[in-house]
Amino acid sequence: MIRIGDTVVSLDLIRERFRCDLKSCRGNCCRYGDAGAPLTDGEAIILKDIYPSVKPFLRPEGVKAIETQGTSVTDSDGEQVTPLIGDAECAYAILSGNIFMCGIEKACNEGLVSFRKPLSCHLFPVRIRDFTGFTAVNYEKWAICLAGRETGRNEDIPLHVFLKDPLIRAFGEDWYNELLTIERELPSELR
Repeated sequence: MIRIGDTVVSLDLIRERFRCDLKSCRGNCCRYGDAGAPLTDGEAIILKDIYPSVKPFLRPEGVKAIETQGTSVTDSDGEQVTPLIGDAECAYAILSGNIFMCGIEKACNEGLVSFRKPLSCHLFPVRIRDFTGFTAVNYEKWAICLAGRETGRNEDIPLHVFLKDPLIRAFGEDWYNELLTIERELPSELR
């Protein structure tokens, strides 16, 4: 673990190689899990505000789930998450061919909303968790991301490089530059 400001960061962000391989995984991170995507309280409010602009991009079953459950729900841990369709995929998930994508991101790409997607989705497979006095930044090695790990190794793309934009979104450019400095200074056996 390394510390940057009030964050404690797993060395896996530097050690692991990763690049999403949507052709292989088909966006299954939008499809599988025991709850929807984690949301901040602010993101839950944003989803409520932008839902009318996002709705036209969603599948009918996603619209039904959202209109039945709400634009966000509280999970069993008491945290805000996106609603699910029948305890399976995220209600905001759309299909592009046979690949699950984000309907929120589609609306953003079309210029209808400025919110790209929840930070937890943007950062996946890295998760952020707040504790008293610090924020943990950890890599979650899910089986559904096997192709992403293989592609990252084949192309030698460190996880933190693949996730540069969402890491900067979460913590800022100074934080990210500090991570790069720490990476350069780490002994080779720790990288």
